[in-house]
Amino acid sequence: MTDSTSTAATERPAPVRGAGLGVLLALLATVVWSGSFVVARALHDTVPPVQAAFWRWIVALVAVAPLAARETWRQRHLIRRHLRFLTLASLLGITVYNTLVNQAGTATSAGNMGMIMAASPVLMALFARLGGNRLGPRRTTGMVIACTGVLLLVSKGSLTPDLAVGDLWVMAAAVCFASYSALLKRRPAELGGLAFLFTTFVLGALMLLPAYGISLAVQGGFEPTTGTVGPLVHVGVLSSALAFFAWNKAVTLIGAARAGIVYYLQPVCVALLSYALLGEQLGLLGAASMVLILGGVALSSAR
Repeated sequence: MTDSTSTAATERPAPVRGAGLGVLLALLATVVWSGSFVVARALHDTVPPVQAAFWRWIVALVAVAPLAARETWRQRHLIRRHLRFLTLASLLGITVYNTLVNQAGTATSAGNMGMIMAASPVLMALFARLGGNRLGPRRTTGMVIACTGVLLLVSKGSLTPDLAVGDLWVMAAAVCFASYSALLKRRPAELGGLAFLFTTFVLGALMLLPAYGISLAVQGGFEPTTGTVGPLVHVGVLSSALAFFAWNKAVTLIGAARAGIVYYLQPVCVALLSYALLGEQLGLLGAASMVLILGGVALSSAR
């Protein structure tokens, strides 16, 4: 097979119905994940980051197990065959990504986390381009417009943005998430979505276990109250089980680069949640940034 044939095969568009569903699923995941940044920030002084990440995935496992355990057992031979790939995907998307977000929540605002994470689509598009996919002028233009809106939000209109230590943690998380999304393209087609989800949750939690033990020994445990257990259940069920399933399916249907365009809506969702829950005003700069982000997403996502 020639390079041109291979590229054409990877770029063959999904059916309109499948593409529409993929965009909706990517949007669902993006909206749900926006709330998780608020939760990470809310727990920063009550639950150590590693412990919050560990229990998030334990809750997610309990939520997914009734639906996925039987399929996972049936496909155990496939899982063993692709264990190296599954381990890498789990490390990037489950173990490291969420832990970095929780760590960032100790040193920066939820708004900053959402805005910086919105840079992930740039990396997703870059990985797709390196993989041989052609993005096309319309999608590239939309991506540039949306990225301009994100940069405007992050910099607050200044040429010298002041980044906190937590902002650097979020940047590292963005790299992990983009890498995980790019890996989804290589997911074995015969491995079911629920089996993949359940397996990555198991592997991710297992790889977190040593760090969890160290955190307990050094920092001590957290007090299980409504204010700590409730948010962990929220991120475990919605931001983990539901959102990851929706995102994985979206990437399967429309690809990481196009799903990443929808992910540009992350800072918009975070800003709206901050306004609704915390009473934070968007301001003229925030409104202008949202117009750019929404316009870029619309341009890139249109067929």
